[in-house]
Amino acid sequence: MWGLPVPERTITSVPGVAVGHHSDRDAMTGVTVLTFEEPNFAIVDVRGGAPGSREFGLFGDAIKPVTVNALVFAGGSAFGLAAADGVMAEVESEGRGAPTPAGPVPIVPAAIIFDLLVGSADVRPTAADGATAYRARTTRPVERGLVGAGTGATVGKMNGPDGMSSGGVGSACITVDEASVGALVVLNAVADAYDLAGNRLTGSAEHDRKASEGPFGFNTTLIAVATDALIEDRNELRRLGVRAHDALASTVRPAHTRYDGDTAFVVSSGRADADMDRLGEAVFRVVAASIVDAIQSSQP
Repeated sequence: MWGLPVPERTITSVPGVAVGHHSDRDAMTGVTVLTFEEPNFAIVDVRGGAPGSREFGLFGDAIKPVTVNALVFAGGSAFGLAAADGVMAEVESEGRGAPTPAGPVPIVPAAIIFDLLVGSADVRPTAADGATAYRARTTRPVERGLVGAGTGATVGKMNGPDGMSSGGVGSACITVDEASVGALVVLNAVADAYDLAGNRLTGSAEHDRKASEGPFGFNTTLIAVATDALIEDRNELRRLGVRAHDALASTVRPAHTRYDGDTAFVVSSGRADADMDRLGEAVFRVVAASIVDAIQSSQP
């Protein structure tokens, strides 16, 4: 219907987007940092019942829009929010941030996943880890799988830990009209994953039927969507956030549970022309493709 190409490439194909990871493979946790062309315009849409975040208040309807200098995704549950301190220090050293009479204040929102039951629960991302991920940023294709914030990510825990398998980082990009639309996902869901054709990617129907102790741990899937489309209305950006969550609900079943903190960020750098309906469909497709990519990239 929309005449869009198949999503491919990664979010770094969107002009101005760079991604860096820090991965602690012993403790099974890490940090992923994204930066965008500036100035930019951003929103956040939280649908899960157990989010962990920093600076989300900046995206309220009554708040004047600000440029996001970096976005941090981290493991370590709420402890992992400390990674944003290191990113703030790096951005400050470059003289960037929201202007104030005392100097620039970096705008670095952050969100976390719960990975403390995988690896070492007492080892969590630190400010130094955040700084390392920031310095590792590149515009080359994103490294995916069990890396960065997705190092300890898992899925398939609705009926306890027996059906658990790897989640991870996935990414995809698509061109619509004159604009690029890309997504990066840290897939760490309580439920199992499917593709858009309904094919099951993780878990089994047999495991679903087993009696269990109930959902295992806390979780959260994090989504970043970036586009260079010209979008000046915050409500239009919010519609793209809705489409990102539509894709999550179509590929993770169930999504948005009280055991997840499912969160989508949408960032526009505002250069290219694109039809909003086609742009929304592009967001749906790249987020869905990123979720499938996370599963495929995490396999041995």
